[in-house]
Amino acid sequence: MSSLKIKVIIADDHDVYRDGLRLLLNADEEIEIIGEASNGKQLIELVKEKHPDVIVADLIMPGVSGVEAIKEIYKSGITRIIALSTFDTEYLIVEALEAGSLGYILKNAQKGEIIEAIKTVNEYNPYYCKSTSSRLVKLISKSKFNPYTKQNLDLFSDKEKEIITLICEEKSSEEIGNILFMSKRTVDGIRSKILSKMNVKTVAGVAIYAIKNSMYFVRHTA
Repeated sequence: MSSLKIKVIIADDHDVYRDGLRLLLNADEEIEIIGEASNGKQLIELVKEKHPDVIVADLIMPGVSGVEAIKEIYKSGITRIIALSTFDTEYLIVEALEAGSLGYILKNAQKGEIIEAIKTVNEYNPYYCKSTSSRLVKLISKSKFNPYTKQNLDLFSDKEKEIITLICEEKSSEEIGNILFMSKRTVDGIRSKILSKMNVKTVAGVAIYAIKNSMYFVRHTA
């Protein structure tokens, strides 16, 4: 494994949250915090100065917002950006993805998930928070955000495509097994292969990949 650490800048206007995030990330031997910002303007300046690998930015900050900062940073060619948000700002998450974020995570996510998100985005793969709601998946599916252009859909067998459709319909492995006359263990194995082929980590990632590649057509209800 490479000895080079992932250089990260974090931005959040709440000192207590930022302090906790720093302590959490510094405890991981593969991550190094190289800068902290408390607003969007400061973040833009820090990025120019420090040249991070990954940026973790809160979307609601005073002055220049997180979304505005992400737009500016993305223009400079930096794409490994994770948006930090609360559960009730779904519209801002969509704006952040359209602005250039490669992933997002909710502030109430499990401690290890932010680390997983950083390591995933560092490899230029999108990351979607595990607690993503079906409503947010639908919002993203209608948005301009699409990191999956020109994907090779021949990667997936007919059985995998069936299971992808059922995952998008929020079926559990047990329910999928009952529908397709397969054991839960077999379904779990196929699900794992699907996530690996898509380079996603969550059910939301599977659904967004499938929707953006026209493998599944979401039913938009009022």
